[in-house]
Amino acid sequence: MSRKCIVTKKKTSTGKSYSKRGIAKKKKGIGLNITGCVKRRFLPNIFKKRFWYSEENRFITLKLSMHGLRILDKVGINKTVAKLRAEGEKV
Repeated sequence: MSRKCIVTKKKTSTGKSYSKRGIAKKKKGIGLNITGCVKRRFLPNIFKKRFWYSEENRFITLKLSMHGLRILDKVGINKTVAKLRAEGEKV
């Protein structure tokens, strides 16, 4: 399963990590230079959370980010599940 929030659609993104070496110019050096470049991943804060869905009298499990959880608290579980099902997500 992918690391993706079902509400906000946040997912893993990629970037680079740079290594710098040298002595800073303000310390009378020649300056900092990038000497290495490595690929890395930025992981969202995703976790599984179980909610009681009263319309169907059962628990549902959602993969959410923290931002998605705050949206769920504000809008409500019933409206969020209805919207997800309208988009074609399996809940």
